[in-house]
Amino acid sequence: MTFLVIFLVLVVVCAFSFFAMYNKLIGLRNIVRNSWSQIDVQLKRRFDLIPNLVETAKGYMKHESETFIKVTEARAQAMSAINKGDVKEVGAAAANLDSALAKMMLTFENYPELKANQNFLSLQEELTSTENKVAFARQAYNDSVLSYNNAVEMFPTNILANMFNFKKSDFFEIEEKSEKQAPKVTF
Repeated sequence: MTFLVIFLVLVVVCAFSFFAMYNKLIGLRNIVRNSWSQIDVQLKRRFDLIPNLVETAKGYMKHESETFIKVTEARAQAMSAINKGDVKEVGAAAANLDSALAKMMLTFENYPELKANQNFLSLQEELTSTENKVAFARQAYNDSVLSYNNAVEMFPTNILANMFNFKKSDFFEIEEKSEKQAPKVTF
């Protein structure tokens, strides 16, 4: 009789442990998905601001069309990557867009009348704020991916992860080596 009680207690404990680990994996996977959607929201906001910024600047900078074309193309590439949902492709496209935007902002420095325009200043501030939000969302996403991937790979949850086909998530990383380097400032 005592053996039966001990056996039943062990079965119940194992069952609760199984359900707790499974629910933990589900919860962590959902946190990763939510974190990705936060990046998606901020990138969408960024993509919505860029055409307004470009159109405002075009009036002042008629001969800088190559810069605007590169920004527009990079934006389209990034939007396409987001629609596909591939984290690595979005990372590469975002790095390309970051580079194009940086070049555009450097070009703006040569136009004092543009920098004094209130619409431009407002749009530039919105874009800067959005860039900060994108950076924070990327960090939160990568933190979520780290927790999830740890659970998928560590014992004993890795057993359940393999049984129920939980796969590791990709980190949001910069693929371009030039994007990882600090910019050179010279006077």
